[in-house]
Amino acid sequence: MTAELIVSISGIRDRTIADVDAFCEELDARGVPVSLLVAPRLKGDYRLERDATTILWLAERRAAGDAVVLHGYDEAATKKRRSEFATLPAHEANLRLMGADRVMEHLGLRTRLFAAPGWWVSEGTSVALPRNGFRLLAGLTGVTDLVRDATTPARVLGIGAGFLTETWWCRTLVLSAERTARRGGTVRLAVSARQLRHAGPRQAVLDAVELALMHGCVPEIYRWDADPVLAEAA
Repeated sequence: MTAELIVSISGIRDRTIADVDAFCEELDARGVPVSLLVAPRLKGDYRLERDATTILWLAERRAAGDAVVLHGYDEAATKKRRSEFATLPAHEANLRLMGADRVMEHLGLRTRLFAAPGWWVSEGTSVALPRNGFRLLAGLTGVTDLVRDATTPARVLGIGAGFLTETWWCRTLVLSAERTARRGGTVRLAVSARQLRHAGPRQAVLDAVELALMHGCVPEIYRWDADPVLAEAA
């Protein structure tokens, strides 16, 4: 299998959209698409449905080849927990997934891809995801095809949103990405939108991207590929 490079950005909202857009343009120049991790509700009183600028931007980016990945439902309501979907039983995860799915469908951004805040999901969430039509789960240590029940091992290397942001960590991320790429593994880079205004984290991700490309990783997005035989039959 060909090694891949997957870059994702979380925390996309009105206050961060300018930094995210500028960063995506830098990735565009390198031929790297982006997986956009989107939550309908974030800390404070932010609601995606009230943010027409970000909704339009997300729709345009997806139409151009980026991926929209559901990244939780209501971060504000779960700030005291480890992360929103890390400990939920199946019935509660089901309610949150249904709520998030309805919002995303209403906004024209519905997706069958899921990555939980903090990247951890409970067993109940794993059960609820395919029941709600989700086909791909991007977790901390691997990417799971929920239809085929198969996981491809590949650990997330991140800055912000639960990961460290210090200078030494940024250097470690770059070195880890290069080592993974050199060995023919899949490089999964994740960055919080809030960190993109800072030169250090921003440059670290770009350096990791360039090293992964240099070692032959193919730029990709989180995606679910239907069985070619079934697709042809359909």
